[in-house]
Amino acid sequence: MSTHVGWHVECEFEDEGHRTSAACLVRLADGTELKGRGYALRHPSDPDQLRVGEEIAGARALMDMASQLLSKAHSEIDEATGRHSYPINR
Repeated sequence: MSTHVGWHVECEFEDEGHRTSAACLVRLADGTELKGRGYALRHPSDPDQLRVGEEIAGARALMDMASQLLSKAHSEIDEATGRHSYPINR
């Protein structure tokens, strides 16, 4: 049997001076919502490129969510097996 599931990730960005922040949200099929946050700081001598700050802050927010998702998955593995699982990439 094959099941297809899709996730939609929402990201919002806020720019304040030299700082860009990102807040990302994903809703999983089990009803869990994971929220990630990321930040980027632009050095005053760097050119003003909002897109680059958004990409860095967004990537960091997604990495935050990825870490949370790994922790959730390993907790579920541990609960189901009664053993401690170890993530390959951390």
